[in-house]
Amino acid sequence: MNEAASENPAPQGALPGERALVVRNLHKRFASGLEALRDINLDVGYGEIFALLGPNGAGKTTLISIICGLVNPGPGRILANGYDVVRQFRQARASIGLVPQELATDAFVSVWSTVSFSRGLFGKPKNPAYVEKVLRDLSLWDKRDNELRTLSGGMKRRVMIAKALVHEPDILFLDEPTAGVDVELRREMWALVRQLRDQGVTIILTTHYIEEAEDMADRIGVINHGELVLVEETRTLMDKLGRRELRLHLHQPLNAVPAALERFPLTLEGNGHELVYTYDTQQADGDIPELLRRLDEQGIEFRDLHSSQSSLEEIFVNLVKKRT
Repeated sequence: MNEAASENPAPQGALPGERALVVRNLHKRFASGLEALRDINLDVGYGEIFALLGPNGAGKTTLISIICGLVNPGPGRILANGYDVVRQFRQARASIGLVPQELATDAFVSVWSTVSFSRGLFGKPKNPAYVEKVLRDLSLWDKRDNELRTLSGGMKRRVMIAKALVHEPDILFLDEPTAGVDVELRREMWALVRQLRDQGVTIILTTHYIEEAEDMADRIGVINHGELVLVEETRTLMDKLGRRELRLHLHQPLNAVPAALERFPLTLEGNGHELVYTYDTQQADGDIPELLRRLDEQGIEFRDLHSSQSSLEEIFVNLVKKRT
């Protein structure tokens, strides 16, 4: 979790050191025999943005649905905002806002009515000013009197977010929130997410847009086949598991990597015109100075070089492959 997130206060009533979400030894096996979750342990702090990544069927939605009370849990324990999600269901659920993957709205109800009703469902007193603020933040104010059936898919997604926020939850789950929405809405949504985080709201999201997780999340968890295989700070994950690449564009092509350079992880590309050196990010600059010295000794000249680092998507794909 980054420094900014750790400085955000817990909601009123939370004890010092408490976590917004605590999951301990959680298992889930469906009646069909499918083991959807296996010994999940997770802590998420107040004011943190936590991204949960995994391939389809990995267990992301099952985990979120259990925490939010939509699916019965198996063995294990979950605390949301300090409340046990089974024994203290009402208090726990009132602390949570959920934006599900699937759009489920009452077609003939107005935007204002459905959002206001969602606030009342959680026992919150009427507060038209707050409902207005949520609608304005999501660019829905001009649509407040429209029936949901008249809205585009992107606008319906905004309504789902408004319904999740209107009861002022301390923990917000976003399950693939930008799936199928336009670039403008995606940008507006992430600006709103940052604003909520700055107010101390804990954000837990799943996304297929891995660059969003890389940009937004303080920490990232990777789930695969029902197991939480890794939880790490985003920057640390990039540094630990990423790879760097140095690409040298040669003056004269090579037919093969010279024997004097065999100890370096080098490959030839571009019909011998490009020499590619790949190394772990943990190696700082690897052996680049030594490599360049050896190239000079071999009389191999280059006209340009380019350095790049693997993306989170590449790291994620490699992690999943290793555990498949």
